[in-house]
Amino acid sequence: MTHTNFPGKEYFAGRRTVRAFSDEIPSRELLNSILSDAMRAPNTGNMQLYSVIVTRDPERLAALRPAHFNQPASMAPVLLTVCADVRRFERWCEVSGAQPEFRNLQGLVAAIIDASIYAQQIITIAEMHGLGTCWLGTTTYNASEIAAALCLPEGVVPVGCIALGYPEGETAQCERLPLEAVAYEERYPDFSDDRIRDLYRAKDEFPDNRKFVTENGKQTLAQVFTDVRYPASNSNPFSDKFLQYLRSAGFKI
Repeated sequence: MTHTNFPGKEYFAGRRTVRAFSDEIPSRELLNSILSDAMRAPNTGNMQLYSVIVTRDPERLAALRPAHFNQPASMAPVLLTVCADVRRFERWCEVSGAQPEFRNLQGLVAAIIDASIYAQQIITIAEMHGLGTCWLGTTTYNASEIAAALCLPEGVVPVGCIALGYPEGETAQCERLPLEAVAYEERYPDFSDDRIRDLYRAKDEFPDNRKFVTENGKQTLAQVFTDVRYPASNSNPFSDKFLQYLRSAGFKI
């Protein structure tokens, strides 16, 4: 039996992130179908330690966007905030005569993994329905503000947001590392300097990336990441802020 022509192969090879959306709002029926089907995603112990907040109301969208730095993709007509959620499972345990203990590091990690897998399933199903999506990795930067806007209780932590809608115009496909850069046989390799340069060569030479280097007055693409996009002067304070929020959300970490 051959597995080279399974349904969806073209989708995965051609998949791209969308950052510009039309004003058309996906129907509630379509969204519910996508969110329901995505719940077949694998999760830890079948506990489903995740939840998702669907934001479609214009005023509530406007309140959320600053937490995502008003980036273009946040202007989508729908924002899906995916949360690591131990609270719902704890409540079920409590009303069932059980004593839950999930607000520790292990419980948090399990919930973040569950939420991340669920989010990816949502993205895949939504795009197969002709929608466009963008993963907003800014969610944990301002988790406390997002939690306040969405009235999230203790035990529920926003970990990602999916901007969703119908694509507006054409979207270019981003570059990716070659397979040998991320998949290793039997053991993790010891990369030489030359091997690392070779694995990242296509990324370094990608036209848009070379443009970023020039625009930011840097010598290498790596410097754009370390000095401009994710400098320690930003990442360390945001890390401290997120840790403080997690503790305020009841996690013993």
